[in-house]
Amino acid sequence: MIFTPDLLNHTVELVRAIARSTIMPRFRKLSADQVQMKSGPSDLVTIADEEAEVQLTHALTRLAPGCAVVGEEAAARDPGSMDVLSTADLCFIVDPIDGTFNFAAGLPLFGVMVAVVEQGRTVAGIIHDPVGDDTAVALAGQGAWLRAADGSRSRLQVAQPTPVSAMSGSLSWRYMAEPRRSRVCSRMPRLGGVWDYRCAAHQYRMLAAGHAHFSIYNRLLPWDHAAGVLLHQEAGGYAARFDGTPYTPLSEQGGLICAPDRATWLALRHTLFEDEAA
Repeated sequence: MIFTPDLLNHTVELVRAIARSTIMPRFRKLSADQVQMKSGPSDLVTIADEEAEVQLTHALTRLAPGCAVVGEEAAARDPGSMDVLSTADLCFIVDPIDGTFNFAAGLPLFGVMVAVVEQGRTVAGIIHDPVGDDTAVALAGQGAWLRAADGSRSRLQVAQPTPVSAMSGSLSWRYMAEPRRSRVCSRMPRLGGVWDYRCAAHQYRMLAAGHAHFSIYNRLLPWDHAAGVLLHQEAGGYAARFDGTPYTPLSEQGGLICAPDRATWLALRHTLFEDEAA
């Protein structure tokens, strides 16, 4: 592994510093001209997103000379910039503010997500909460933990397996095509509870800490999921695309189910996606 625990600690401190200096001073202080619409009314970008991504990109390239950086806003301007994900020896995937809609609305449910990828494989994940100033961190093969502002750490562990009827978690159906969308929505009452915070950062943190049983997504953008999937897996969870194939940061289609273990993953898929006769 190129990316060492020491580099991980430095990366966490970079993220915290930029969150304090660039993101939080803009929170609940954005003017109308500092919020722009991208693909639609719920897909926003703010001056804080753009400034934080530039600062993170510069800081990460200084920290790890020769690395590649794929940022959400840069990729929106130039989709071809994502090609380095499959070729770079070391690549950082940056979501400067996940939950921009919440951030722009003054809701304290947003986070900074950074995934570290070596030759197409996620080896580290960081999900920082700027409001609470704590950070969920994972390193491949070494577990997942929550790092408090004072540097103390506590292990993260997914929820215990439970029957589907008692499972609660996040489910994003907005990007599903028909007939899957209608089928999944009609079957939600079979679960214990369903919610969506419009913020993958906090949903993955809740999942890894055992405060939710599952997360289900249809759209796979690397800045939304690479860090979170590793965090969930290192906390003991099981994740795979809808067809059962493994998720990688190169996966852009195929959906994603995260569950406590493979048995509950299979139960969720059967309950929500498979035909009644299956």
